[in-house]
Amino acid sequence: MLKQFFILCSGADTNILDNCSNGEQNKYAGIGATVFFTALMATIAASYALYTVFDNLYTSIGFGLVWGLLIFNLDRYIVSTIKKRNSFLDELLQAAPRIFLAVIIAVVISKPLELKIFEKEINQVLLEQKNDLTLANQNQIAQQFNPKIAELEGQILGLQNEIDAKETEVNALYDTFITEAEGTSGSMKLGKGPVYKEKREKHDTALAELQQLKTDNKAKITTLENEIIALQGDYKANVSESQPIIDNFDGLMARVTALGTLPWLPSFFIFLLFLAIETSPIIAKLLSPKGEYDYKLEDQETVIKSWVSQQVAERQLLVKTDNDINNKVYTEIADEEEVMNYKRKKARELMQHQADAFLKKQKGVL
Repeated sequence: MLKQFFILCSGADTNILDNCSNGEQNKYAGIGATVFFTALMATIAASYALYTVFDNLYTSIGFGLVWGLLIFNLDRYIVSTIKKRNSFLDELLQAAPRIFLAVIIAVVISKPLELKIFEKEINQVLLEQKNDLTLANQNQIAQQFNPKIAELEGQILGLQNEIDAKETEVNALYDTFITEAEGTSGSMKLGKGPVYKEKREKHDTALAELQQLKTDNKAKITTLENEIIALQGDYKANVSESQPIIDNFDGLMARVTALGTLPWLPSFFIFLLFLAIETSPIIAKLLSPKGEYDYKLEDQETVIKSWVSQQVAERQLLVKTDNDINNKVYTEIADEEEVMNYKRKKARELMQHQADAFLKKQKGVL
């Protein structure tokens, strides 16, 4: 039962192969087993690759089965269409396009399995890439908010400098009226005279202005600080909203790209393994001698080819003979007087009808 199933997978004509030896049947059963297991590996590889895309087990298995059946059909077609010839060079030229197609299939099958085999290494590469993307994303978002925050901080610094300058002025006026009272500067008279009172009034006026300036600037500074806090909140919100995109940066394309950054030699050996599996049925048919099945298949095909060639030749001869007879008949009829008179009569009637139609058309134009 299993043998018959693998023979069916090989694409061989079971009606012919049933009449062949066991050795010939085993050869095609081996070829069919290779085709079947290649399709099985393709199903597993495609299911894993699609799972990284859809993140759904049942969907991935469903599409994986479809892909496996497609590969199975292609491999079965490739093997079944290779015919044994009398020249190895003719067989090689016949198999060349099929080998090229087998290489493409091997690449497609091996890549998802490489992603699974080197999953830990790929995860490490993706982690490094995510960290770089996170820092780059934070810097890009910061470039949108930092200029405005710096501008607001500059305004706060300017307001604080105004307060500091006014405080320096008030302190200087304070020292002036104190030293005036002590008699160490100004009028150099001890006591609180008119000059002292004048300087004291200037100090008190400046002190009142300082208090008002502090009140006004404190309110402005508070407003500016609230704007800075709001901008910082917007910055954190933007970072939080964009971070999930970076965290999900582990799809199929990202993993394939990460795989490309790893050393190529291990991946190349895996590719060679699947290439050997994929091309083994073709190579086996090329290297194997022309067997009993091949002779019987050639006999069956040549019988049909000969019958078709014979039918085509007979039809061509029939057409040629019929044309020769028709030419001879029409040549003999052309010399008969009765036919000439009849043609002349009909030609005269046709010319009269044309003249009448032309006259009628001209009258309509006038």
